[in-house]
Amino acid sequence: MRWMVYGAGAVGGVLRARLHEAGHDVVLVARGAHLAAIRSQGLTLAAPEDSRTLRVPAVGRAAEVDLAEPTVVLLAVKSHQTHAAVLDLVGAVPPGTPVVCVQNGVANEPTLLRFFERVYGVCVMMPAGHLEPGVVEQHCSPVPGILDLGRFPSGVDEVAHDVAAAFCSAGFVSEPRADIMAWKRRKLLMNLANAVQACCGSGGAATTCGPALSPRARRCWRPRVPVVSEAEDRTRRGDLLQTREVPGGERGGGSSWQSLHRGTGTIESDYLNGEVVLLGRLNGVPTPCNELLRRTALELARAGSPPGSVDAGDLLAQLA
Repeated sequence: MRWMVYGAGAVGGVLRARLHEAGHDVVLVARGAHLAAIRSQGLTLAAPEDSRTLRVPAVGRAAEVDLAEPTVVLLAVKSHQTHAAVLDLVGAVPPGTPVVCVQNGVANEPTLLRFFERVYGVCVMMPAGHLEPGVVEQHCSPVPGILDLGRFPSGVDEVAHDVAAAFCSAGFVSEPRADIMAWKRRKLLMNLANAVQACCGSGGAATTCGPALSPRARRCWRPRVPVVSEAEDRTRRGDLLQTREVPGGERGGGSSWQSLHRGTGTIESDYLNGEVVLLGRLNGVPTPCNELLRRTALELARAGSPPGSVDAGDLLAQLA
């Protein structure tokens, strides 16, 4: 089995490096300065125990990948980049190719199912970083992350078991789950505070606002839509994720914080806070806090503003 990791950021880069070290045949699809650095110098995985540089095959488009043998696509771009990735993949891989969404949010799987018959969701619990070209950071050790997965919209099959086994061989904890979208909805609720951290920095407003966002957002789903409870999520995580310092680096924030730090011009808030806004509009539930966070984070990204540009007190006053 060959693996195509599409997206070389924090999650995709760490996943690709770990699979490579476990002996899997993996090709990486990356872009821009990150791709150029990987091609010229290799992919550096900075982890708490050490830093190593791996010479890994990397291309700029899916069409450049040799698909002579069966391939599983591990899609690791952010949600606002999924549409462009789909357009690239559709012209390059057979429609029966399994596509595994190693992504936050819950909008990617239905998007992929329009084009590919076999789509899988992953609940990503992996503190990781990507702040400079050619380098990704693994912030948990010895277990780099928990990557439970299942087929979309529900169920498990042989592919799900094979992918979970590959993840486990690379050091991750992974189980096939028939109800994977219920787990991803819980993760989405946790990710709503990403925009607060990106806008105001760590601590302060993020600590105050984060816990309040989840119960409000939960009301946007219809009663019969399954969402894993906080207690179930805590039990699953247990003490598996041991965050440790990466020598020479510091984890300033999560994925949205990193987007502003790198000045990408884009951010994922439309598919995190924006997902709640969409659900609220569909089901008649007001979502002023998540709409404000979605809009503020997007404005900062478009302006090229660094993370922490918004005064926490001002944001809290608007969220009250």
